[in-house]
Formats: sequence, C-alpha cells, structure tokens
Amino acid sequence: MQRRVNPREAKRMMQRMGMSMDSIAEVEQVIIRTSRKEITIQQPEVAILEVQGQKIFQVTGGKITEKASELKPSGIADEDVKLVADQTGKNVEEARRALEESGGDLAKAILLLQSKF
Repeated sequence: MQRRVNPREAKRMMQRMGMSMDSIAEVEQVIIRTSRKEITIQQPEVAILEVQGQKIFQVTGGKITEKASELKPSGIADEDVKLVADQTGKNVEEARRALEESGGDLAKAILLLQSKF
C-alpha cells in the first residue's frame, strides 16, 4: 500500500533537496520562436522550478496558435532588408544580397552598399 504525501510535506522535502517552486501571476502570453515557426500560448499558467541554481519553466494550459516564422530561408528578416534599402537608397534585392554577404550584420551591409557606386 502506498502512502500519499500531503502538499506541505512535499514542499518541505523539495526545500531539503534544494528545490523551490513558484508560479508567475497574471501571465498573458508565452511566445516560443524557432527558425521555422512561432508558437504563441495565450493565458497560460507558468511555474518556475529552481533546482541547484537552474530554472525550469513549466507552461500549461492556454490557447495555442502556430504560424510560420517571418524569417526568410536565408534567415534575414524583411524589416532588416527594408532598413538597409532605406538607409542606402538601394533596392530590396541588393539590400538582401548585402545582408546575406555580411552574415546579417546591418552595419556591415550598409557600409558594403555605400562603398559600391
């Protein structure tokens, strides 16, 4: 027969093992971004478990939506391309090529395009 552990005992055992658990109140949204998609969780419950200095976030509940990432396959965001094009007076294709050539570094891309006549 198994003995049930009451919540107070469980909390004391966790504290003895160097663990603590808290929750974050009033969380409106959690966003998880990957290189290919963005996952949004509305009105979730978020708990933080701290074990030996490491924080573990547990996200539960809420409405989940997924959408494709705004990044292009090259990994260059459209906003960055537009910014470089606006700053240099070049077209979008030239700005994207400069950003790809500079590894996504905005300043390098702008300087690269400004050095070309």
